[in-house]
Amino acid sequence: MATNQSPPPWLFQEEQMAFVRFAITAILLSALAASPAIAGDDEPARPNFLLIVFEDMSPHIGAYGDPVAQTPVLDAFASQAVLFEAAFTTAGVCAPSRAALAMGVPQQMIGAQQMRVSSGVLLEDGARLPYTAVPPAYVKAYPELLRRAGYYTTNNGKTDYQLDFSFHGGPFTIWDDSDAAHPWRGRAEGQPFFAMVNIMETHESWTFPLDLQPDAHPMAARLGAQLREALTGRPPVHDPDDVEVPPFLPDTPLVRAELAQMLDNIHYYERTVAQLLAELEQDGLAENTIVIVTTDHGDGIPRAKRSLYDSGLHVPLMVRWPDGRGAGTRDGQLVSFVDVAPTILQLAGEEVPDWMAGRVFLGPAAGLERGYVYAAMDRHDSQPDFARAVRDHRWKYIRNFERGRPFFRHLAFRDMQRSMQELWRLNDAGQLPPRIAQYFYSPRPEEELFDTWADPHEMTNLAQDQRYARVLQRMRAALARYQDRFVDQSTDGELAMVQRMWPQMEQPLTLPPEVTRLESGLFELESPTSGASIGYRVDGGGWQLYVDPVVLGTGQVLEAKAVRYGFAESSVTQVVGE
Repeated sequence: MATNQSPPPWLFQEEQMAFVRFAITAILLSALAASPAIAGDDEPARPNFLLIVFEDMSPHIGAYGDPVAQTPVLDAFASQAVLFEAAFTTAGVCAPSRAALAMGVPQQMIGAQQMRVSSGVLLEDGARLPYTAVPPAYVKAYPELLRRAGYYTTNNGKTDYQLDFSFHGGPFTIWDDSDAAHPWRGRAEGQPFFAMVNIMETHESWTFPLDLQPDAHPMAARLGAQLREALTGRPPVHDPDDVEVPPFLPDTPLVRAELAQMLDNIHYYERTVAQLLAELEQDGLAENTIVIVTTDHGDGIPRAKRSLYDSGLHVPLMVRWPDGRGAGTRDGQLVSFVDVAPTILQLAGEEVPDWMAGRVFLGPAAGLERGYVYAAMDRHDSQPDFARAVRDHRWKYIRNFERGRPFFRHLAFRDMQRSMQELWRLNDAGQLPPRIAQYFYSPRPEEELFDTWADPHEMTNLAQDQRYARVLQRMRAALARYQDRFVDQSTDGELAMVQRMWPQMEQPLTLPPEVTRLESGLFELESPTSGASIGYRVDGGGWQLYVDPVVLGTGQVLEAKAVRYGFAESSVTQVVGE
């Protein structure tokens, strides 16, 4: 088995303990202790997990108080679940956010903070070099840890953790099936499962205009055809006149039409949740499956996606327990995306690695409520950036390290949106109100401070207001402590980071596994590359994650290969049983 480097334990102590809701916590913990789905009289039954992740979606759900959104499926699910009111992602864009979700650490600690690494780091000669994030050797995605513990792990195609050059795969050891036709029906009988289902149809690209010009972006022709097919014969549900236009967007007919279409997409594709829940019932699995519904970040609209404002970070999070505990209740504790990994591992009965940055927020092992959540914004496509944020229950603090760059700059993908086109048109004509025009200005303020209770859209920067000097100092200090605690790979620039991860600016190569023959037909596998995971297959079957020595019969062919996250896969080692 590969030898992993052991890091020193991280003491992840929260600076400020939020008010504890004793009554709700007591009810949930009491129910958990008595639950046969989690703990039986003899052997504890390990729960299944179904994690449903919508794309680009803030809490536009009736149960969250959205007065316009028509979401009967998600409202019904909320009535069966615990609804978390203050859940936040670690980035306002998908790949960095998903990297933190999968690893349980901040994306900037493992080199996955740029969007995207495959777009390439800018070299001194002006060329761009695509690269992969290379986490420390000891860091493993939690689905792989579950797989090591005997879980069947699947994804339906959207991996995108920036650890290789594929959106739809990732290191092959993480998933039993990274593009599963069905979330759980491919597993062995009685095997527990962890399934991640991504709902792509709420992505920002599903609000693009139908007449996209092919020269607008390399993906324009495909996206236009996809939208025309999806929208043909689909009656609108939300009236553009009824939508609420946030104050950071201009109130024009094109913007209203885009927002109505965004809500329509949620309405139509929330049906995937209903279908999955029905299939759990049909297969007799609902009584032992924890279902989690969330999104990869906030809305896909300008000044939400790719931002550090709540419009890009605040997401729905609902958890349905198999026995119905807490159904219909609301929980106001702060939850970060890095909390998902340790929570699922603990509920599965697995040890939570001490290198994980999050806290367990569900079940009997739930710790003290966190006082702060944190987020990062870095390069988007070819546009560099470097900003960090911290939020408590009320206050948001943003530190802009790239002040000379305006917030809105041309991004070919985002520029296909009708709302972004409206922003550019009105800005060029000098017709934007100051509250919106500010996003085209430079320099940006070095510090931003918002009272999210009084100003939920974060439009009024209070950083220079002396009445809030003590709040500013406290939030500034909280961010500084966080940056001291975790290595931030953006501090000395992307190029320096890549040079550390890719010596000689070439992707490191995982060495092939070494095979040792033991007695009784057993074969032991080990990789000389520190931190590498090993996969194997026998007689051309599916790749299995190596945990224990493999039994090989006479004439059977064992193939093994290894990968350390961010490295290129090794060549295949082959041996024949005697």
